[in-house]
Amino acid sequence: MSSRKFKAFTVSLNRTSFKRMAILVIVGIMALFIITGMLTAFEPGYGLSSTTVHAWSSYVSSDALVYMMGTENPYFTQVLPEDSHPPQFSSLAFELATSLNPEDPRSLLGRELPGFALFDGTIVVAGEGTDYTNMPIESAPPMEVMMAEREATQESLKKLEKVDEEIVAPPVSTDGRKVIHIIHSHSRESFLPELKDANAPSEAFHQSVNITLVGERLGRELEKRGIGVDVDKSDIGAILSNRDWLYGRSYDASREIVKEAISSNNDLEFFFDVHRDAQPRDITTVTINGVEYARTLFVIGENNKNYEKNLQLAAELHELLDQEFPGLSRGVISKGGAGTNGRYNQDLSANSILIEVGGIDNTLEEAYRSAEAFADVFSDFYWGAKKVTK
Repeated sequence: MSSRKFKAFTVSLNRTSFKRMAILVIVGIMALFIITGMLTAFEPGYGLSSTTVHAWSSYVSSDALVYMMGTENPYFTQVLPEDSHPPQFSSLAFELATSLNPEDPRSLLGRELPGFALFDGTIVVAGEGTDYTNMPIESAPPMEVMMAEREATQESLKKLEKVDEEIVAPPVSTDGRKVIHIIHSHSRESFLPELKDANAPSEAFHQSVNITLVGERLGRELEKRGIGVDVDKSDIGAILSNRDWLYGRSYDASREIVKEAISSNNDLEFFFDVHRDAQPRDITTVTINGVEYARTLFVIGENNKNYEKNLQLAAELHELLDQEFPGLSRGVISKGGAGTNGRYNQDLSANSILIEVGGIDNTLEEAYRSAEAFADVFSDFYWGAKKVTK
């Protein structure tokens, strides 16, 4: 019978090797959680695509991107201001890995507080006094609140009677062609000073004395300047109620109207969706030459193919307004991503913008002045562009 030989193995453990092993296990677990967190942070259908890279880069300042390109070509950094400094690598890596900006608490609060992200957005061009503490608020009242019958003041009704003014033949015109379409996706947005029985911001809604009157006034002011306008005053609130749709589907309802307008009129070039902000008076009012105006704000959706062109249009109009009526425009903001519409039907045209005119505490008279000011600026922009193309 053959003998079996057994060899004994001796494993020696000392304190140093045990500590190293424990550290490696802890670091490995932490790395696993970090990698898993990064992977699960991707939205469904997203991978390492150009869209993802664009989203990551949106958390990095333009100066940081220029410095990154400057590592390959120092010429790029020459365009930066003298007080500009290279970004800290640790801060940059933290923002890219977590999508959190230490200087902007909204990047964290928007995820943790329900509904907070609805008021989020990016300031593309900041007007006078505009910052992230006074971003526009898109109020979404319960359907019964929006559809409630409210009485308008007699003063507002008298103002409406004076709106009809005789239009003198302008020196230039679009010869009867309607080239601008104005719609109001939140058609019942109204103004508290014009309502008798409304005091709270959530009650600033009316079936007839509302933002559609401002859009109508804008249309008439543009017509005075020779620009044909098609003003749609559809009661979007009634459409939502009849279809049993939530307020969030307002743009779905208005989309049908805009698409119908496009299919029936090939002359349409520009599309304005006119709204009223829910911010208080101190944010939405400006005094110019002793006269009070309801401030305007341009909103552009990021989630559409025409984003860049619509953004350029809004930025140009903001600059022109700021030159002629300093302080009237609050600036240009963009909205996109989860929790926001991010489109606002602006994918239907490369010349489409959403315009906020005033807030809940402004009067119709103040909003009318702003509509006239905008018509002045836009007519110069429109006819100036026509001269260039001829």
